Amino acid sequence: MKRILLAIATASIAMTAQAADLKKGQELLVKGNCAACHGEGMNKPVTPEYPKLAGQHADYLYAALKAYKVTNNPNIGRNNAIMAGQVAQFSDKELKDMAAYIASLPGTLVMKK
Repeated sequence: MKRILLAIATASIAMTAQAADLKKGQELLVKGNCAACHGEGMNKPVTPEYPKLAGQHADYLYAALKAYKVTNNPNIGRNNAIMAGQVAQFSDKELKDMAAYIASLPGTLVMKK
């Protein structure tokens, strides 16, 4: 029984250490000036071509951000010079923090049934 409790406690500590830091994510969005294109609260893009991000799933946002870092592989990466330049300055952990923060924001995304 003690071994099971120790294993659970160890797993909880490991998961907490890997959890996204929402405050850091917010700071990184300011550093990257993301609102300049995606608008206030990541929910009011300055032009219709830019996506609303607030409330989107964190895992999707992370995968999308990370894909902009991939070069010379159109099957995996995303081709957008502006976003590629933006994400280049951030580590994968920072991208996770940013994605988690954006996901926590209230958004107006609509899912049709």
